[in-house]
Amino acid sequence: MQATFHWLRIETFIYATEKEDLVRETFANLVGTDEFDTEVSEGEHGNRMLILQRMATKQKDMNLVFSNLGKDLLEQLVDDVDNRIDDDCVFYTRLDKQKAVCGEYAVAHHGDVISITGKVASNPAKKEVAVKNFTAFIDSLLSPQTRQ
Repeated sequence: MQATFHWLRIETFIYATEKEDLVRETFANLVGTDEFDTEVSEGEHGNRMLILQRMATKQKDMNLVFSNLGKDLLEQLVDDVDNRIDDDCVFYTRLDKQKAVCGEYAVAHHGDVISITGKVASNPAKKEVAVKNFTAFIDSLLSPQTRQ
């Protein structure tokens, strides 16, 4: 299969009030490895904050991230794909970090998130082509028996 994304970035923040080991474990479970970048930063009130980031450039790593999201969320992403890919062929979604810590992946509508951003491979580089390629990618992850 042709590469779905040129790159895929998964990122989250760990705030001073959160349990670092729990968020790290949650992030590692999503990205499929404990090998990711950690940057120390400062929050708006001067508190220590960590930024966890994983850049995936291999298709198998991208497949793993999306496979970990589960059937229901993948179907939801496909249903809302026109709102998740911009005119530059960049895919965006934000997962609820607190639900992820509890083992559930869901789209977030607030600021405490794990973000997934990726440049969808498309030739020509048009949103319509990117939408088609992304949808085909998700369909390839879902077995024909589970896709509604």
